[in-house]
Amino acid sequence: MENAGYTTLSRQSGLAREMQIVANNIANSATTGFRAEGLIFSEYVKPVDRGASLSMGQGNVRNTSFEQGALTQTGGTFDFAIEGDGYFLIQTPSGERLTRAGAFSPSAEGDLVTYDGFRVLDAGGAPIFVPPGANIAVSGDGTLSADGAPLGQVGLVRPIDVSDMVREDGVMFRTDAGYEPSENARVLQGFVENSNVNSVSQLARMIEVQRAYELGQSFLESEDERVRAALKALNT
Repeated sequence: MENAGYTTLSRQSGLAREMQIVANNIANSATTGFRAEGLIFSEYVKPVDRGASLSMGQGNVRNTSFEQGALTQTGGTFDFAIEGDGYFLIQTPSGERLTRAGAFSPSAEGDLVTYDGFRVLDAGGAPIFVPPGANIAVSGDGTLSADGAPLGQVGLVRPIDVSDMVREDGVMFRTDAGYEPSENARVLQGFVENSNVNSVSQLARMIEVQRAYELGQSFLESEDERVRAALKALNT
């Protein structure tokens, strides 16, 4: 295969990967706490004969948008939204994770958990117990109270290195660089944060990627016909 074919194939591979990311964004446009993703293309340049060079692009880095999503009022006692830079701290079987999805509920044991049953942790990294039947309130700094008596404080943290954040299970992230208390975040009770996906721009991008992919496919087919015609001419 000639250089033009290799270059186009690398481009097609990146476009196919971006199409998957865009489709996933659109599918999660209504998912609470979801963060939109994008794809970063890098360029590989290799010198060839007589001072020329070959350039190939590859989409190989996923980029997450951490922009604040819109807040929707639900009135739910255990629906919490974060306003500002911060994350809830969640305990999973794989370790502690960070999330912006604050639609919680009490478990049968009385622990505050996510929809997946993962326990929500307080500022000290311990599970939060919610007394059954109590009137639960939360203040802006995350302090929980039951019938006016303090229960604890919801853990609000932020990653030390945002670029180290790795997405897991849709709305949860892990960070190997660690995290620290978030001083500027505020908790709102009775609200949830919507996905920050812009459906209109994502649909427009999907059309652009599809057209670019079709153009590349057309080029590969034309190049294949050209090579076949050249080989046929040489053999006659």
